[in-house]
Amino acid sequence: MKNKGLLIVGLMIAMLFGALDGTIVGTAMPRIVGELGGLGFMTWLTTAYMLSSTVVVPIAGKFADLLGRRAIYVTGLLVFIAGSALCGLSQNMTELILFRGLQGIGGGIMMPMAMIIIGDMFTGKQRAKWQGVFGALFGLSSIIGPQVGGWIVDALNWRWVFYINLPVGILATILIAMALPKHKKAAEKVKFDVPGIATLIVGVVSLLLALTFGGHDYAWGSWQIIGLFALSVVSLVGFVAFESKAAEPILPIRLFQNRTFTVINGIGFLMSIGMFGAIMFVPLFMQGIVGISASASGTVMTPMMITMIVTSIVGGQIVLRVGVRKQMAVGMIVMAAGFILLTTMGIDTSKLAATGYMMVIGLGMGLVMPLLTLALQESFPKSELGVVTSSSQFFRQIGGTFGMTILGAIMNHKSGAILTEQLVPMMKQMPAQAGGMAEQMTSMIHNNPQGLYSMLLSPESLAKMPQALTQQLVPVLKTALVDSLHSVFLFGLLFVVLGAVLSVFVGKIKISDRKRMKEEAAVNA
Repeated sequence: MKNKGLLIVGLMIAMLFGALDGTIVGTAMPRIVGELGGLGFMTWLTTAYMLSSTVVVPIAGKFADLLGRRAIYVTGLLVFIAGSALCGLSQNMTELILFRGLQGIGGGIMMPMAMIIIGDMFTGKQRAKWQGVFGALFGLSSIIGPQVGGWIVDALNWRWVFYINLPVGILATILIAMALPKHKKAAEKVKFDVPGIATLIVGVVSLLLALTFGGHDYAWGSWQIIGLFALSVVSLVGFVAFESKAAEPILPIRLFQNRTFTVINGIGFLMSIGMFGAIMFVPLFMQGIVGISASASGTVMTPMMITMIVTSIVGGQIVLRVGVRKQMAVGMIVMAAGFILLTTMGIDTSKLAATGYMMVIGLGMGLVMPLLTLALQESFPKSELGVVTSSSQFFRQIGGTFGMTILGAIMNHKSGAILTEQLVPMMKQMPAQAGGMAEQMTSMIHNNPQGLYSMLLSPESLAKMPQALTQQLVPVLKTALVDSLHSVFLFGLLFVVLGAVLSVFVGKIKISDRKRMKEEAAVNA
């Protein structure tokens, strides 16, 4: 392939800024709400992007196989650029949410394309190295995203969080359009799986909405959540039926009969559940128990991501010596060890100890992450590279959503049980003049137990309460938080252990060399 260096630069730029957009916006949210209003819709800024980017991933992968890499990648970049520009021009929260959804479509097309193209460009040995590098770039974005977002908001304004994507996106588009070869037109007319696309979108969006809003905005037993789950099941059953008959299915059902495809995506799904458990709840522990600020708690995650970045790059090299199965099993076992360490954290745990535990998890993640794509690309022909590569990211993103939902529900259930046992009797003994506060706190115990922990995160709230009450309340809340987080980490450990067990069933995957690539090219020609 000509202009290989030019293409790699373009891929890196696109990957970094596409991944940055998932973290950079969070810092700007207070300013956005301050100017546009719509505080009640703030979560939709993240949800709209997450929904659209997740559902489009497998569609983009299939289209890349049918229509060529350049057409799909450039389309994704242009949609992302247009969405970014419109986000920056938004005059109200409704517009911004809609344009974030559009931006998510572009982002969802972009994210798997880099790994697909790496699979096209390199042999197995080189793939391992470059996928480690690109995985490291993705991890880097989570570290620098909040800092970059904060700097842009302070130096300019929140709209530049989106406008910054325009010059960078245009540069990446030019480089990729110049360097990627044109797709050779197929002899027959391309057939699009419209029923499959429609049922996949409805099924996945309904599922993600149910998981996102269940237990928070609506009770799990409410007609809204049950209806969304029912719609998801019906749509996904229809999707399977359509895919089994489609000429060019978006996600061929026969792939699930391949052990490598099923096992590798299962590991990615389970790893993501555990990973989000750590990323979501360790900062809560650091703020609520150790008592550090929100910004300082974020620094606890940085060593974990740095460890993951370094290990991703190294892991892409050592897999050639130890093999996919052994490295994946070791990585999942190391992750499990990190979760075991998290379950030992208590009220006296230091920031340094928590940071060390997170680094162990990062070490395991770095060993596994590059292999999830590499193993699939090495196991399927080039004609299916887009589908199998995008499937890896799709199942990981679904796993992350499941992780946030399942572990959040466990957190609420455990917190509610502990606080009902320990705090409700205390509320009943409060004097009559404090009856309003007691009633409010009792209601939160039953409906939103996690909301009570906000008192631990806000010294200002505690300062407004009578000192005698504070001295009684804080120890109970801290004990409940520690015990609840132990349950969360234990369940996270369970999913990671299941992933480790699953890694035993990974078949022997041979990393291709240049000779094998040339032989395959000759056969396909």
